[in-house]
Amino acid sequence: MATNPLSLQMYTLRDLASVDYVGTLKKVKEIGYGAVEVAGVGGMGAAELRRELDAIGLIVSGAHVPIQALEGQLDTVLADMQTLGAPYLICPWMPPERRSSADDYRALARVLNGIGERVSRAGLTFCYHHHDFELHPFGDTTGLHILLHECDPGHVAFEIDVYWAAYAGVDPVQLIGEFAGRAPLVHLKDMAPGSRTFAEVGSGTLDIPAILNAARNAGAQWFVVEQDVCQRPPLESVRMSYEYLRGLGM
Repeated sequence: MATNPLSLQMYTLRDLASVDYVGTLKKVKEIGYGAVEVAGVGGMGAAELRRELDAIGLIVSGAHVPIQALEGQLDTVLADMQTLGAPYLICPWMPPERRSSADDYRALARVLNGIGERVSRAGLTFCYHHHDFELHPFGDTTGLHILLHECDPGHVAFEIDVYWAAYAGVDPVQLIGEFAGRAPLVHLKDMAPGSRTFAEVGSGTLDIPAILNAARNAGAQWFVVEQDVCQRPPLESVRMSYEYLRGLGM
């Protein structure tokens, strides 16, 4: 694990980054984050982005790459990942037509296994990031648990998202425990009191200290702050989350 296991998912700052990607990265560093999880490269090539990151003093903890690119352009994706020095390649979302039944998830597991095997050969770790829909039940299981049991543990790991677990009515601490040894990445978010909107980490209803403890016990390598929608200026939100987590000794 890095000495600074906190990373920021750049999707949180997507509006700012769409105007000035490098300038936004500099602001992330100024707040105190040492790493980012990218979702796109700001219109730059991977080599150019790596030069900018090195100059700023940020590393890439991982990258979200759409399933279409993972299936159709994996060699290019892997080359970019190695240029960026990103150890984790993450599938961030699955379109509805590929997740409507238990059989869909079994078919998806076979696809992920194939991608994951190639990612492993490149020396990287492949992860699947869930939302709430993977936790909808199919009989006595869920889509996410089908993936857990049918994906090869040597080639497919998981990025647990504590907000989406809670949104689906699942205890994030329990879910992290069920994925012990299989979830090196945890998305840290919070849920606003009195609603189910996104909140800065530590300002909502989720038991963040218990989540952190469970994640450490389960072998998490990176804690990635993300806030899909911010009610205040996004840089203020990610600063609040950072300062709260630093106050817990992270």
